[in-house]
Amino acid sequence: MSTTQTNKIEIIKATSSKINDVDFDNLSFGAVFTDHLFECDFKNGEWQTPVVKPYAPILMDPSSKVFHYGQAIFEGMKAYKDDKDAIWLFRPEENHKRFNASAVRMAMPEIPESIFLDGLNELLKLDAEWVKRGNGSSMYIRPFMIATGAGVVANPSDEYKFMILLSPAKSYYAGEVKVIIAEHYSRAANGGIGAAKAAGNYGAQFYPTNLANKDGFQQVIWTDDATHTKLEEAGTMNVFFRINDTLLTAPTSERILDGITRKSLLAIAEKEGLKTEVRSVLASELVEAAKDGSLKEIFGAGTAAVVSVIKGFSYKDEYYELPKTDDSYASLLKEKLTGIQNKLAEDTFNWTVQVK
Repeated sequence: MSTTQTNKIEIIKATSSKINDVDFDNLSFGAVFTDHLFECDFKNGEWQTPVVKPYAPILMDPSSKVFHYGQAIFEGMKAYKDDKDAIWLFRPEENHKRFNASAVRMAMPEIPESIFLDGLNELLKLDAEWVKRGNGSSMYIRPFMIATGAGVVANPSDEYKFMILLSPAKSYYAGEVKVIIAEHYSRAANGGIGAAKAAGNYGAQFYPTNLANKDGFQQVIWTDDATHTKLEEAGTMNVFFRINDTLLTAPTSERILDGITRKSLLAIAEKEGLKTEVRSVLASELVEAAKDGSLKEIFGAGTAAVVSVIKGFSYKDEYYELPKTDDSYASLLKEKLTGIQNKLAEDTFNWTVQVK
């Protein structure tokens, strides 16, 4: 291993690479990781010297508070390589901002931009060969923070570990999916942590999603905790509905994550002259639109999936299949967004940032 220092970030290079063992044409999402990772510890009230080092397991005390009280947050980002082999990030400052908002909600220390963004930059430069060109190829980026302070007293940890992992990716969801609208289970509640990317939010979804899978549905459209009438998110994604020629999505709240893909799609839709409404959408409204033929599309939106088309939904034991459409908003918006991300189209929004 060789060690250097760059912008106060220690760089420890792996002695060999595993890249030649990876089949980049047949990647399972989130299963393969690059040669290096980024790590920075919070101790004695301050962030320590960050380091980029070879990917390896970490050693932790069994009483680390993340295991007992769930102080864990994460982000999802992507990097893309253009035809000149330059690497680009998509709205990384939004991920940094949202990460810190999650940290505040979970009583964890905020991460300085110089650690979050500079560390990611150095990591991507070191593992640049792992970022592949071509529309559909990307590097999925997983920044996360966990409580590492030892002890089982029920209070916030005094020590934390921030890390960034890189995982080469293709498409997350393949094909169209069927969903069931939740009538009992909720993703989040008012006053809770639904707006934070806290690990527990996702763990709590697994059981009701498993129940949906057994009934032949790939995902759940979550409803509000109080009445189970307002449609909020689809699986781990924000969700959009097209009724006639209006694109609808729920407003962000304490229960709904402020999705970066969501806000980007809204901006693109408005630029393309599509009518959009950000408001609560009722399950009864969706059923009525399905019955009278005005429901044209439903699709999820998120970093991993980008856009995931929903072919039908079930509510109160009734299944509603969506019609095929020749002027799909989902296809249009995905094409426009991925064109910007992959530097195949002009970035008039100034969303992309080059790794240098």
